[in-house]
Amino acid sequence: MWLYLNSPFLLAMGGVDVRELDPWQEGEEEWRVLRAYFPGNMVTHSRQQEFYFDKALNLVRHDYRVDIAGGFPAAQMIGDYVEVQGIRIPARRRAYVRGPDNRPVSDLLMVSIDLDDVTFF
Repeated sequence: MWLYLNSPFLLAMGGVDVRELDPWQEGEEEWRVLRAYFPGNMVTHSRQQEFYFDKALNLVRHDYRVDIAGGFPAAQMIGDYVEVQGIRIPARRRAYVRGPDNRPVSDLLMVSIDLDDVTFF
């Protein structure tokens, strides 16, 4: 959960190398894509991950390999943004196995997270 709750802010942390990739076409929308390389001392799914942002710069998708479970590719779809104490956060996350076309396989839901009643201390 640490990675989920701190994304995309953790991309600015020391030791994280970030590069912009070619845009991704999602239906009628074009999403910006950042590839992040995480240092070995940071606990995360995999060292290389991709973060997708819509036109409003909301994080809408997060791709990675699940190294602790055989390294299968995952695509986490992110949405239902809410404002909490002036900060917009996504309240819904759905992680699917990622298919050979680099798209989530909707029949293969791996993780479902819904946040409510969020408060920052």
